[in-house]
Amino acid sequence: MALSNIRLEVMKTVEKQVDSFVDKYLIPIEDIWQPTDLLPNLQSENYIDEIKQIREESKELGYDFWVVLVADMVTEEALPTYESWLMDMEGVQQHGRQDGWSKWIRHWTGEENRHGDTLNKYLYLSGRVDMREIEKTTQYLISDGFDIGTGRDPYRNFIYTSFQELATNISHKRVGQLAKNKGNKMLAKMCNVIAGDEMRHHLAYREFVNIIFEHDPSEMMLAFQDMMKKKIVMPAQFIRESGEGIATAFENFSNAAQRLGVYTTYDYIDILSKLNEYWQIDKFTSLTDDAEKARDYLMALPDRMTRIASRIAVPQDQHQFKWVAANGVL
Repeated sequence: MALSNIRLEVMKTVEKQVDSFVDKYLIPIEDIWQPTDLLPNLQSENYIDEIKQIREESKELGYDFWVVLVADMVTEEALPTYESWLMDMEGVQQHGRQDGWSKWIRHWTGEENRHGDTLNKYLYLSGRVDMREIEKTTQYLISDGFDIGTGRDPYRNFIYTSFQELATNISHKRVGQLAKNKGNKMLAKMCNVIAGDEMRHHLAYREFVNIIFEHDPSEMMLAFQDMMKKKIVMPAQFIRESGEGIATAFENFSNAAQRLGVYTTYDYIDILSKLNEYWQIDKFTSLTDDAEKARDYLMALPDRMTRIASRIAVPQDQHQFKWVAANGVL
C-alpha cells in the first residue's frame, strides 16, 4: 500500500475517536470563558475607571514587553491561515459540517479565535501602541501566506501542533508572569487563561501523535525526524512591519522574547525533550532501518542543541518597531 494510503487509513482510525477528543480537550461554548469576561464591561457604570486602570498599569511595562505582546497578539490574529492549513491536510473532509477531523478543527479554531480578540482589545484600550501599524502587520501576516514545512502530511502537521501549542503556552504564561510582577493583574489573568487553553490543545495534539505511533511507528518516527531537522518554525515567521519586506520583523521580535526570557532556545530544546519522553521514542522496536536511525537522531538532538545554544549570544540592542514608541508613549 502506498505511504499516502497508509496515512489515510491511520487518519480514519484516529478520526473514530474525534468526539472523545472534543469532549476531553475542548470546552463547550456555553461554558468556556469569553474575552468580555476579562475586559472592562462597557455597559457598566464604572467602565471608565476600569479603562483608566488599564492605562495606568500599562505604564509599568517596558519596551521589549510591548513588542512581544504585540507579536503574540498578531500571531493569534492570523488564525484564518491556520484553519485553512489544517483543513487542507490529507485525510480531512471539510465539506461535511460535522465530519470527523473537520469537526475537531472548527472547534479548535473557535477556541483559538478568542485569544487574539482578547489581546487585541487590551492593546487598544492600553493606548501604548500604534494599533493601525499593528493592524497592517496582521493583514500582511495573513496575506503573505504560510509555510511550516509540513505539506499536507498529517503526521508532520501533528508534530508541529504538538510542539507549537506548548511553545505558545510557555510564551503566554511567561508574559503573564511579567505582567503580574509589575502589578498588572488584569493582563496577567488574560495571559494565564490563554496559556491554559494552549496547554489543553497541546495535550490533544500530543495524543494524536501518540496514537499514530501505535499504528505506524516507522513513518511517524521519520516524520518527527524530518520536522526537527527542518526546525519547528514559528507561525509568525513571516511577520513584517508596514513598508518592509516579508519576514523582516521576526528576528527582532524573537530577540526581544529571548531578552525577556519569554521564549528562548532552551525552551525549544526542553519541548523536544518532553515530547521524546512522552512518546517514549527510545522504547520503540521493530522499526525500519531508517526509522531506527531517526530515533537515534532524535534522542541525541537535545544534548547536541544545548551545546550549540551555549555558544550563541542574544543581541541586546533594541530594534525600533513602528508598533511601539521608544519610550512606551505614543
